[in-house]
Amino acid sequence: MKITVFLLLSCFAMSALAQSNASDEALRKKADELAHRFIIVDGHVDLPSRLSVKNFRLTKEFIAMPIETNEGDFDYVRAKRGGLSAPFMSIYIPSGHQKRADGGASFADTLINMVGDISRMHPDKFAPAYSPDDIERNFAAGKISLPMGMENGAPITKIKDLKYFHKRGIRYITLTHGKDNLICDSSYDTVRTHNGLSPFGREVVLEMNRLGIMVDISHVSDAAFYQTIGVTKAPVIASHSSCRTYTPDFQRNMSDDMIRTLGKNGGVIMINFGSTFLDSRIVNSREAMRTKLLAMLEAKGLKEEDEAAKPLIKQFSEENRDSLYSDVEMVANHIDHAVKLAGIDHVGLGSDYDGVGDSLPTGLKDVSGFPNLIFVLLKRGYSEEDIAKICYKNVFRVWREVERVAGE
Repeated sequence: MKITVFLLLSCFAMSALAQSNASDEALRKKADELAHRFIIVDGHVDLPSRLSVKNFRLTKEFIAMPIETNEGDFDYVRAKRGGLSAPFMSIYIPSGHQKRADGGASFADTLINMVGDISRMHPDKFAPAYSPDDIERNFAAGKISLPMGMENGAPITKIKDLKYFHKRGIRYITLTHGKDNLICDSSYDTVRTHNGLSPFGREVVLEMNRLGIMVDISHVSDAAFYQTIGVTKAPVIASHSSCRTYTPDFQRNMSDDMIRTLGKNGGVIMINFGSTFLDSRIVNSREAMRTKLLAMLEAKGLKEEDEAAKPLIKQFSEENRDSLYSDVEMVANHIDHAVKLAGIDHVGLGSDYDGVGDSLPTGLKDVSGFPNLIFVLLKRGYSEEDIAKICYKNVFRVWREVERVAGE
């Protein structure tokens, strides 16, 4: 009798497991289908910085690199595999350029030219995009759109600079980056030059509203965030920020009250995928693992940059994956939390691919991974409409509202 009961229970468990596996397989197919049926907008991809560091000369071979490569997190082949339709190309201005007379404007022009050249060299694969309508047309034509956002408003040294960069195709500006600039204070800086927005920064926000440039509050100090919300006449975005509740000591992420306030403003928080943005426990364990790795290499007479160290580092990373990287489930946790605070209409995706180094979570290691995130969201009960909002509808709503305000 006991054996019969045991066999029945075993059969039941095996049947349940088979049904679960079949259900997961169906959901994965559904996730992949949605990733390619819906437009996916990524608020922040640092491809221009990656390319400029590798080779600043815009040769034909250089421009061809985004098609297929083993380097970095983004290329055409992987983006098409993952369903990524519109990655915002980050025109990133390092804080050091703020010391230049033009605030880094000439450097910004170089990166903007680079993005334009990618589309010109590969018009069958990439296309510029200056509006949601452009992205929809490009998507229908099977092309990946390359809208642009400027990360760090340092090149805006005069109000008229905003009109210039709008004409050049910039559709959002992250008000600052790692240091306080002329516009506002940075979450990474401790000087607090303006105690939030400067008087010039207030003019900048209003002129961005007038021109139709989205205001991006990623990287700004808490005071600068609240003051921006008080000044702006249009919703704002956080192009690549996550929830501070999971990283209490990381001011770069957004607090619960900031996320609620962003929702009331009508804006969108676009979740950053970097492991250090996702889980403070990973930050601590990465530091411990790095110490362990360096000690291991030293014992073998090697340095990190040595060619012979590369396979050892790769093996070490694979063996200690859970201590070094977060995972796709944690990205979904941030989405859940932001939805709970602000509502489903105020959450999007801002991966920071090519910008966070070797810290991307398991399941989202490059731009081919978006179906993995959609699969997790489906398992958690998100509807197709919910997922469409997260993928593109929410940021399109903000973008169109910014355009509407500019047209008044």
